[in-house]
Amino acid sequence: MGFAPGPPLTDAAVRLVLLGSGELGREVAIEAIRLGCEVLAVDRYAGAPAMQVAQRHAVIDMTDPSALRALLEAERGRPCAHLLVVPELEAIATPELVALEADGLHVVPTARAVRLTMDREGIRRLAAEELGLPTSGYRFCESEAEVAEAVGVLGAPCVIKPVMSSSGKGQTVIRSVEDASRAWAYAQESGRVGASRVIVEAFVEFDYEITLLTVRHSGGTSFCAPIGHVQEDGDYRESWQPHPMSAAALEASRAVATAVTDALGGTGVFGVELFVQGDRVLFSEVSPRPHDTGMVTMATQQLSEFALHVRAVLGLPVPIGEVPLLSPGATAVCLATAAGGAPRVTGVAAAMAVDPGVDVRVFSKPDARPGRRMAVVLARGDDTDAARGLARAAAALLAVEQSPPGAG
Repeated sequence: MGFAPGPPLTDAAVRLVLLGSGELGREVAIEAIRLGCEVLAVDRYAGAPAMQVAQRHAVIDMTDPSALRALLEAERGRPCAHLLVVPELEAIATPELVALEADGLHVVPTARAVRLTMDREGIRRLAAEELGLPTSGYRFCESEAEVAEAVGVLGAPCVIKPVMSSSGKGQTVIRSVEDASRAWAYAQESGRVGASRVIVEAFVEFDYEITLLTVRHSGGTSFCAPIGHVQEDGDYRESWQPHPMSAAALEASRAVATAVTDALGGTGVFGVELFVQGDRVLFSEVSPRPHDTGMVTMATQQLSEFALHVRAVLGLPVPIGEVPLLSPGATAVCLATAAGGAPRVTGVAAAMAVDPGVDVRVFSKPDARPGRRMAVVLARGDDTDAARGLARAAAALLAVEQSPPGAG
């Protein structure tokens, strides 16, 4: 399309329907609105972060095919210049998206990519069995007995995950076959769609893991500098950019990322997760959207991953080859420790006072639960070690507190 947005909420608008309105979706919405787009922010609960900035919002169960179709058909019936559906999380009735795309709906990057990457089985079979990319050893299982057998074959330690989950939910590292029963039960409780198959993965002794943000756009494929990160319980806690790696490892990483994203197709940012052993690179996972570890690009790049994503899906220019890095940087997250409504993030001023290179993003989620990400610190430094130190120091000053009675 030739991008020429008219005013939002008119027949001339370029409309993005965000399926998922968390902190990543909010940044996508902000970038789209800056370019004159109309944004409909959709999530399963009211007051989600992107809903607070979008012109319109809707609350539905996106895993319900009928509810999803009804919403998207209604949007297709509302006149606008162009309509794009932009999934921003995994918990979506993806078969319905595939059917709607076949009827002419524009899904970013493609409905097939969203379907395959929501399902660890789909993306792993694509990467390892169709594309022949190196991965850890794995087996898919649908019973406790099959899990125990897989652990016996792959060896311990190993990792057990639901085939459909996100942010580490349902993931367990087990040290012996005796732990298989507990891991199976946890995976069944925590999968995106309830009881389901699991993947048992051989434990990889890697030197480090990275996220390689890969941008497919009208001018080709471009890459951001590699992002290192720390995970706990399968969820990210810190990230930094650039992560040092050899020229050979970087070349191999880009080759793997190109193969996977070319197979998925479409345009936009893909967060490709890779394990690195020396100069050897193993594929882990891919998200067909901005990645949580990539929030660091709000500190390090003139065009953050969110700006790149919006530009790519709208057909606007993206830097060719390599996205310029302005400064080394890092992030550290602030997590809630208790459940409650109307939570407040305290210590923001103190965190910002740590250094002129420190900034804070508060997500303003309407409720908290233990381990829920509520804010992130962005830090710039002369190098990544300095930036990481600043981010950690600033994040340590943040806390999540419950609002006084009546404040919610």
